[in-house]
Amino acid sequence: MKKDKVWFITGASRGFGLEITKAVLESGDKVVATVRSKPEQLTAQLNNNTNLFVTLLDVSNEDQAKEAARQAIEKFGKIDVLLNNAGFGLLSAVEEASDKEVKDNYEANVFGMLNVTRAVLPYMRKERSGHVINVSSVGGLSAYIGWGIYGSTKFAVEGITEALALELAPLGIYATVVAPGFFRTEFLDSTSLTRTGNVIDDYDSTVGEMRRFATQANKKQPGDPKKLAQAFIKLGNAEKPPVHLPLGKDSLSRYQEKTARFAKEIEEWYDVITGTDHDDVMA
Repeated sequence: MKKDKVWFITGASRGFGLEITKAVLESGDKVVATVRSKPEQLTAQLNNNTNLFVTLLDVSNEDQAKEAARQAIEKFGKIDVLLNNAGFGLLSAVEEASDKEVKDNYEANVFGMLNVTRAVLPYMRKERSGHVINVSSVGGLSAYIGWGIYGSTKFAVEGITEALALELAPLGIYATVVAPGFFRTEFLDSTSLTRTGNVIDDYDSTVGEMRRFATQANKKQPGDPKKLAQAFIKLGNAEKPPVHLPLGKDSLSRYQEKTARFAKEIEEWYDVITGTDHDDVMA
């Protein structure tokens, strides 16, 4: 028989977080859903489900993260799956982004994820079981014009999760990083996407074109969030989950294109790459 799990989901009020929360509840599992404000609204929206506990959490606040984890344990007794989903996009040329804009993006997408992970892992280590799932992006697999800063936060999430998977494996805990492609959510809306105030005309044909494309592409992305949510259900219930999971044909294609280019460059520069060791190092 299926053993009920307890999921801890950040950024649950909309987008991926909301769709996954709904899917988890429909599967019969319990959810601790975190939101930045008005938890009663999400509770009512999901029909006061008894398997749902909504609590306040700004992931950039480490004390709040610890309190939310404590409340989760108090309410349901355990946390089986941590889904670090909270974050936001930043559309900008690398040079255009201000110091504050860059730091704010890292605060939410990287440091916030680490705050919540540190808050939850002690409970998982105590039980010697659990699964940490971190949401990255296709932009964390391969860079895009106009998404350099945002993508770099997701590159960080990819690397952190790889290390977590190695460190947690002996403790019976899994770690997976999920890289969705372009899905039809509110990600390109002004509520989720920040555009820099500084715009440099020299980047009009590159980043400017991306800005125009992002406006036109909003709500026309190929990915179906409900199907993505079902993929997360399968991932959360997998006996041996993967470390990496790209979602969407576009995400997979982008990764394959990058690795093909990378392999070609290695072939072209092989002699240089392999010619930098000391002469006394065995071939």
